[in-house]
Amino acid sequence: SLCAGDAPSLSYQELKDLKKTKVLHVDVRERWEIDKFGKIPASINIPLGELVEALQMDPTEFKEKYNQKMPAKSDPVVFSCLAGKRSKQALSFAMSLGFS
Repeated sequence: SLCAGDAPSLSYQELKDLKKTKVLHVDVRERWEIDKFGKIPASINIPLGELVEALQMDPTEFKEKYNQKMPAKSDPVVFSCLAGKRSKQALSFAMSLGFS
């Protein structure tokens, strides 16, 4: 399930369309889930338990750890997980840190 700030949930097709723009897709599932069920193309995996720390990292440290440019607080970000509960928590965490 997918979650975005202005659209509480997205369909797979909506996500595919969004990925044609500059949106960062963060998969908040655990690493073992990625290994078991597969990685979503062009997404980065930041397990929910690491997200608050990751979003407060120094941009250089973020790039080294996740091999991706750290999003600015105004950049479009989409969170996904397996059922939607963790992606909603991730959205809440990001918004509490000042992400729009």
